[in-house]
Amino acid sequence: MGKGFVIGFLGALALLVLTGYLFLKYAPLPVAVADKPFPYERELVRIPLGARIHKEAPASAPFVISEEVYESGAHVYREQCAACHGLPGKDSSFGQYMYPHAPQLWKKHKNRSAVGVSDDPVGNTYWRVENGIRLTGMPAYDKVLSPMQMWQVTLLLANADKEMPDPVKAILREPLK
Repeated sequence: MGKGFVIGFLGALALLVLTGYLFLKYAPLPVAVADKPFPYERELVRIPLGARIHKEAPASAPFVISEEVYESGAHVYREQCAACHGLPGKDSSFGQYMYPHAPQLWKKHKNRSAVGVSDDPVGNTYWRVENGIRLTGMPAYDKVLSPMQMWQVTLLLANADKEMPDPVKAILREPLK
């Protein structure tokens, strides 16, 4: 009886692995940006992402906010982020065609006063900038930007719901190249 059970179990396991492989190889899975996502796909991805960010995100910036921080952050944002995430009053022309859609970081949330990620803990935004998010188009900037630059853009975005100094507004109003 025990030997038959083991053989049956191993056979069922092999059949399950083969079925899974054939499903992945031949089923029309949603791999294109325009495809409809799997049921609960977004929820399943958010759970481990949220847990990882909660565990690793820094608590606060290593320096205080100033107009210089905002200006430097605005320059970094224009160069590295605006193409996908838009500018104040101007959504990205292709961020909406990414999957998932690139959030427009200068747009108010529906039914709330928060703009972009201004309602997120600052460390969470820094973690996303530093590490990126797999399979979303959000790259990791830890090898592209210095920690100072990542904090500057993070602090700019954390305060996107507040009035920005005129030099910062001017930087963000310049058309993209």
